[in-house]
Amino acid sequence: MTSSKKILVLAGDGIGPEVMREVAKIVNWFRAYRGLDVDIAEELVGGASLEVHGVPIRDEVIQRAHEVDAILFGAVGDPKWAHVDFNLRPEAAILALRKELDLFANLRPAQVFDALADASTLKAEYVSKLDLLIVRETVGGIYFGTPRGIETLPDGTRRGINTELYTTPEIERVARVAFDAARKRQGHVCSVEKSNVMESGLLWREVVTSLQQAEYPDVTLTHMLADNCAMQLVRNPRQFDVIVTGNLFGDLLSDLASMLTGSLGMLPSATLGPLKEDGRRAALYEPIHGSAPDIAGQGIANPIAQILSFAMMLRYSFDRDEDARLIETAIENILNTGLRTADIMTPGTARVGTEVMVAAILQEIKRLSGQG
Repeated sequence: MTSSKKILVLAGDGIGPEVMREVAKIVNWFRAYRGLDVDIAEELVGGASLEVHGVPIRDEVIQRAHEVDAILFGAVGDPKWAHVDFNLRPEAAILALRKELDLFANLRPAQVFDALADASTLKAEYVSKLDLLIVRETVGGIYFGTPRGIETLPDGTRRGINTELYTTPEIERVARVAFDAARKRQGHVCSVEKSNVMESGLLWREVVTSLQQAEYPDVTLTHMLADNCAMQLVRNPRQFDVIVTGNLFGDLLSDLASMLTGSLGMLPSATLGPLKEDGRRAALYEPIHGSAPDIAGQGIANPIAQILSFAMMLRYSFDRDEDARLIETAIENILNTGLRTADIMTPGTARVGTEVMVAAILQEIKRLSGQG
């Protein structure tokens, strides 16, 4: 009998495989005790794929990604591959997946659990109860615009070129994701660009404004320049509900927002493609912490972002909000007991490794559900 859903697991490099191994225990529990009917396949990606196949991602893996309902991604990147051509570096794998699957909208929540308010680099009074969502466009902008490259001028000077480019449809579709998300939250979208110095930013502002007026009059829209947004995220982060922005600014602002929560190891993400006629959409779920090769193999990595990425998968790809909330509540309860990985340690808490943290969270999931 064929399962109704398919998941492709791409663990990647660095801490990716060891964290994914542990999180698989939670995934398999949901399969055994919560009726999560999925087939799971695994493939190499990033540096691990380079090592074996000579490319960061094979065409066969991209084709497989097209055929599944969701991708659970670990992390890619390894300094040992710094010498290879840009298009062969491990990071090219995630860019290829975004482009080939048209994964255009990256959702990065930044939520501060009560137990971690003191772990933030900001004072607890500024981040307590923080709950914001950054919606980042991910297949356009300066990372994909052309012309691009490095050229040598007649006088021997070398010049690097990257082009910031957005079209009306590209802006509209990511803005719709942000407005739809805001309708389920506090009803406020802040659109971020640099319209004061960039024509692409001016177009962005005009298109988002027109869309809100035509289709989302019930959602409050404000605009903010990207540099001011960075300052405001540090000054008063709780003023934000949903931030929508382009590829480059979203990359920077979401990493900044992550430190409000205490650690990159706490933040999941979902990257969504367009809705298909059958109501499905391509989707990739990954933590934003990167491969962290400096701690790989030590068993000390924080698995919570990867676990929360799985929770986002349950919510957005499989319409299992109750299961997602079960995971989120279990994580909050375990953090309240004082268990911490090294990256979120505060005075009076107990340091544990990846395996122990996952085991504790899974045990709490079992207790809350009364199963297993």
